[in-house]
Amino acid sequence: MLPYNPSGLFPSGRPPRPTYREPHPVGGAGVAAGAVGTLFWLVLFGLLGGSLVGYVWWTLLAGALAWIAALALVRYGDRGVAAGIAIVTAGGWSIVAAAVATRWVSSGDWPLW
Repeated sequence: MLPYNPSGLFPSGRPPRPTYREPHPVGGAGVAAGAVGTLFWLVLFGLLGGSLVGYVWWTLLAGALAWIAALALVRYGDRGVAAGIAIVTAGGWSIVAAAVATRWVSSGDWPLW
């Protein structure tokens, strides 16, 4: 016969099981701060390009620098801010890809070189 194993619904006198919590939980404020900062960063760099080609290369550079900052934040800082950076950078690069694809389809020529 198996010993009685309580379901946990009623206290059994045993010490509670340990709970493991994230030492630095990701919060919504951190994600929002990273997202807003990265949006400003990408727009600032995107405005440096005078044409589609310039916009694409400046946005790719800004996104790469943002990703380096996000990787440093994941290791040493706030992971929520890093998540906001990653999300907005991915969105910015998606916009760049859509702009290049649209120009490529409409002109029939690859626009980046």
